[in-house]
Amino acid sequence: MTIAKVNGIDIWYDVIGPDDGKPILLISGVGTQSTRWKDDFVAMLVDRGYRVIKMDNRDIGLSQKFTEHGIPDFKAILMQKAAGQTPDVPFTLSDMAADSAALLDHLGIDAAHICGFSMGGMIVQLMAIEHPHKVLSMTSVMSNTGNPDLPKATDEASAALTRPRPDATVDREGAIQSRIETDKVIGSPAYPIPEEELRASAEADLDRSIHPTGFARQYAAILATRDRRAELQQLKMPVSVIHGVDDPLVRVEGGRDTAENCPTAELFEIEGMGHNFPREVYEQVLDGIDAAANRA
Repeated sequence: MTIAKVNGIDIWYDVIGPDDGKPILLISGVGTQSTRWKDDFVAMLVDRGYRVIKMDNRDIGLSQKFTEHGIPDFKAILMQKAAGQTPDVPFTLSDMAADSAALLDHLGIDAAHICGFSMGGMIVQLMAIEHPHKVLSMTSVMSNTGNPDLPKATDEASAALTRPRPDATVDREGAIQSRIETDKVIGSPAYPIPEEELRASAEADLDRSIHPTGFARQYAAILATRDRRAELQQLKMPVSVIHGVDDPLVRVEGGRDTAENCPTAELFEIEGMGHNFPREVYEQVLDGIDAAANRA
């Protein structure tokens, strides 16, 4: 286990690939560990000449937990934001972007290509805005700009993401089933992942770390984050925006809005892709990453 003390907290990370590879930092979505970047996907990045850095975001996986802050009041956060106030949250997405930038400093990496999916896409956008000197290129996957007027998730996808989940410490099977059901609802309709593979992934993640309340605090950070459009319009580095046309959770309009507001962006829409990474779309995702990195 490799832990770095960065930005005042403990962050777990792993580095895969040759020392002289192009550095790329991968950042995961809300409530998900770095394991969502599958080994075969990472191996394909290495084959394309990258040195891959994976990390667990704060409050998930093997990184530092913030359990002492309890469960945030989502309704209060939304009311504060609507009133133009700064929401009271345990930490922000800007804090998480600072974690990522500090990890690169810890590793002695002056600047890297960065890629994040879902909440991770929001974090890499904030890295590009707030720490541009650390960013060679930015790839935002299945994410959005924080524009409040974008279409919302489908009712089914929203319910799947936010419904209460069984506590894996007392009902492991219930927690696994809940994860499988969520993955099916938000996944790619053209490329369904076999249930046995979904189960194996859920079991492996529970074996690695059980920390159900981290999701709530990360979700609070998403709710509290700002509309980034005006700031994205100032970016200079190459940008790729990748989005599944059939994403029920973060709708494809979110990707289009991101690309429209990044002056250097190239948009890659993938038919049949939902809010996950089936192997059938790996090459298209990798091509999108390369498109930005090769322009850096």
